[in-house]
Amino acid sequence: MSSLVTFANSCIVIYSGNNKISVDPTKPVSSDFAFFSHAHIDHLCRNYSRTPLTIRNKILTSKETSLIAHARGFPMSEINEEYDGFQLLDTGHILGSKGLLIGDKLYYTGDISTRKRAFMKSARIPEVQTLIIETTFGRPHYVFPDLTDVIHKTNKIISEMYDQGIPVLLMGYPLGKAQLLTALFGHWEPFYIHDSVYKMNSTYKKLGVVLKDATIYSEAEKQGLLSRTKPWVMIAPLMHSRSTFVKLMKQKYNAVCVGFSGWAMDKRYRIMMGLDHALAMSDHCDYMELLEFVKASGAKKIYTFHGFSEDFADSLQKLGFDAAPVVRRGLAKKGARENKTSLHPSLDAYF
Repeated sequence: MSSLVTFANSCIVIYSGNNKISVDPTKPVSSDFAFFSHAHIDHLCRNYSRTPLTIRNKILTSKETSLIAHARGFPMSEINEEYDGFQLLDTGHILGSKGLLIGDKLYYTGDISTRKRAFMKSARIPEVQTLIIETTFGRPHYVFPDLTDVIHKTNKIISEMYDQGIPVLLMGYPLGKAQLLTALFGHWEPFYIHDSVYKMNSTYKKLGVVLKDATIYSEAEKQGLLSRTKPWVMIAPLMHSRSTFVKLMKQKYNAVCVGFSGWAMDKRYRIMMGLDHALAMSDHCDYMELLEFVKASGAKKIYTFHGFSEDFADSLQKLGFDAAPVVRRGLAKKGARENKTSLHPSLDAYF
C-alpha cells in the first residue's frame, strides 16, 4: 500500500491506497476520510456536520473526542473509531486523543505525551516505516522537569499562601490541563473551579474520569464563599494578568496566580503572562521525549509538524534520520493550494 503526504487547505493530507485522508482539518476538505486527533479547537472544524455533501467525508475519531467536541460547539456525525486498514492509538495528550495508524506503514501522531499524568496514560508508540510527528516543543531547550517536582513546588506555594491567608488560582488550559490540575490538587479546601472548567470537568466525569466535585466560581461569588482574608484554591483557565477575571481576583481577593504550561521553560513567559509563578507542566512531549519517540518507532522517514518543526527536523537530520518538515516556515501563511508535485520537494515521494 503506497502513501503520499502533502499539505492542503490548512491541514496535512495523506494519500493511502485509494483513500484520501485529511488529518485535523480546520476547514472543510474534500476527501474520503477526515481524522480528528482530539478536541482542542485548533484541531477541529466548526460546523463540520453541516458542510456540503460534496465535501463531507467519513469521520475517524474517538468517542471521547466526539463528545468533548460536541460540548465545545463542534458537533460531529457518523463517527468511526475503526475502519479497515486504520487503527486509532492513544497519544496521552488529553482524554480521547488518538493518533492514526495506517497498516504498519504510516503513523500520524496528532499531539502526544509519553508521560503518565494522574489519570492520563502515556502514548503508545507503534513501529512504522513513516512517522508524521508533532514537534510543539522541538528545540533542545524544552526539557521538562519531573511531574513530581512540579506537584511538590505547587503544594509548597499553596501551603505558604495558606499560612498567610492568601487564595491561589491554579491556571491551565480549560480542556486537558485544568482536569489534571483538578485531579492533582483537589485535596485542598476550600476548592472551587471556574465555570468554563466545570463544563469540561463534567464532560470528563460523564466519560468515566473521577474528579472532585467543587462549587463553580459564579455560584461561589453569589453565595459569598470567596474571601480576601481566608485562603482557598480555584482551578481557572490560563489567562493574562490584564484579563478582567484575573484583575478582579487580584483586586478583590489578593489572589496569587500560578500558571502551568510547557512554555514556562522560557524565563520570559512568567513576566509576559503577568503570573506570580509559572511552572513547566505540559500535555506534549518535550524535546528528549520526541527523540525517544522517533527512535522507538523505527521509522525510516520522519515528517515533522507544528511548533519547531524545522528545528526538530534539523536535529533529526544531524542524528542521521531522513527527516523533513511538512510545511516550511511561512508556507502555510501564503495559502498554498494543494499541489502534490511542487508544494515541497521533500514530500514528492511515495513510500
